[in-house]
Amino acid sequence: MGLLQKVVKNEAMKNDPPQIYGWKVFFLSASACFGGMLFGWDIGAIGGILVMPSFMSAYGITKLSSTAKANLQSNIVSTLQGGCFFGSLIAYWVADRWGRKPALLVASAITIVGIVIQCASDGHLPALYVGRLFAGLGVGAASMLTPLYVSENAPRAIRGGLTGLYQLFIATGTMLSFWVNYGTLGNLKGNAQWQVPLALQALPAIMLFVGLALCNESPRWLARNDNWEKATAVLSRLRNLPPTHEYITMELDEMRDQLENERLLVGGASFMDLQKEMWLIKGNRNRALTSIGLMICQQMTGTNAINYYAPLIFLGLGIPEAQKGLFATGIYGVVKMVTCAAFLLLAADSLGRRRSLLWTSIAQGCAMFIIGFYVRFDTPVKGAPIPPFGYVALTCIFLFAAFFQFGWGPCCWIIVSEIPTARLRAMNVALAASTQWLFNFVVAQAVPHMLVTVGKGGYGTYFIFGSFCFSMFFFVWFLIPETKGMSLEKMDDLFGVTELVKEKIHNDEEAHHKPTEIHETTATAPRSNGNVDKSGAEVIHDDEVHADGPAKI
Repeated sequence: MGLLQKVVKNEAMKNDPPQIYGWKVFFLSASACFGGMLFGWDIGAIGGILVMPSFMSAYGITKLSSTAKANLQSNIVSTLQGGCFFGSLIAYWVADRWGRKPALLVASAITIVGIVIQCASDGHLPALYVGRLFAGLGVGAASMLTPLYVSENAPRAIRGGLTGLYQLFIATGTMLSFWVNYGTLGNLKGNAQWQVPLALQALPAIMLFVGLALCNESPRWLARNDNWEKATAVLSRLRNLPPTHEYITMELDEMRDQLENERLLVGGASFMDLQKEMWLIKGNRNRALTSIGLMICQQMTGTNAINYYAPLIFLGLGIPEAQKGLFATGIYGVVKMVTCAAFLLLAADSLGRRRSLLWTSIAQGCAMFIIGFYVRFDTPVKGAPIPPFGYVALTCIFLFAAFFQFGWGPCCWIIVSEIPTARLRAMNVALAASTQWLFNFVVAQAVPHMLVTVGKGGYGTYFIFGSFCFSMFFFVWFLIPETKGMSLEKMDDLFGVTELVKEKIHNDEEAHHKPTEIHETTATAPRSNGNVDKSGAEVIHDDEVHADGPAKI
């Protein structure tokens, strides 16, 4: 028994052949998940860069009032989110038309161009905005494409862990950028302090491009485009099994059945046909609304408030210097990365998605409330030593990071990429990703102002996010099903679409075999002129009877 079989406990792991867990699927997943590192690196980099004296001097931030400074900082951070929002929506159309792999390659190239513009801005604010907007198009596209691409290639038993690698790479990118900021602030002088962290964001984009160039197209995208021969060859190579193996045959049959069921419900494949399929069929509508709800909840935990503004938050909690704040932020990044890796290895496909979301909702809320109580009743004073309860509050920042990575971080991306139907998967993930970026934008805009205006020291900020965390428990309890160990095609069963297809087939068969009422025993079945009686059966009148043969009744 291998390591995976010992760690992952679900029915699919027990039943599926061990050959399918070869190095190819792990290489593919890791290569694609550099798309997550693009996002994570920017989260960590920009938060630290905003407090660097050289950056503040270059862009004239030091001369501004506290309110104007908060406005400018939120605008710089939020420009990327604006690009990400539109990038995630555009990527859906590209991915469905030309494939997942080409779309990811284009996203990495666009991100590199945006990073180059940012590095060359050299104190010119409009150029910085343009660079961040352009990079955002690539980062947003990658945020939608990466979990989609990985989920369509991953074996069902470990799909949660492989798709969750996206969140691990986000956390890793954040952690690396935190430490890059810390190192450049202490060892470089002038504009190089902030230009080097910005430039190094291109590393994950380059790794994404090189890695994806060596990988295959999604077999499910190939099947959706009726390229079954290539889909079979890709799946066989990816699973390390011959094309005639029963597991390959089973996976292809499930794809074929799901696609056929979708075509039965809504025949066409135009944009409006797909919209009808998503919003007029209850099971599909529930999946779309579930994806939107999960992404709103993920952002309202407050995680990106801490990610983007961690140095400012640590300063607000009593850590006095930018250098020490960046060090604490670096430790925060390490905690996120380690706990995310532990979740993917130990819990994603064993404990499952639903339970992980439930317990972390309560844990995150408790951590946020403790921080809020500290700031409310023992407000940190600049230059004063941190009191004992202050260290408890600082510890809760790190605990919050751990709780988030054990539930709401990876689980949301896992669920939204695995529950949609084949024809709607790209559209559904794009909808979820754009929602995530929209609320990411809202949080990035609001938090600097909240830390200044919502109570003394901004204590209300933590109570607001903590209250959202507690409410998410009920959202998950009533609306989120467990999906661990299920194939992508079996999600139709979970959301009731398969029963709808069976009902439609049954109704069609009844209509086809509807009895014909004939008034002459010597008649043959005529061509219908559209007349029906009250019971719905066709009525054939005497003038429609032909005498060219005996009737068969």
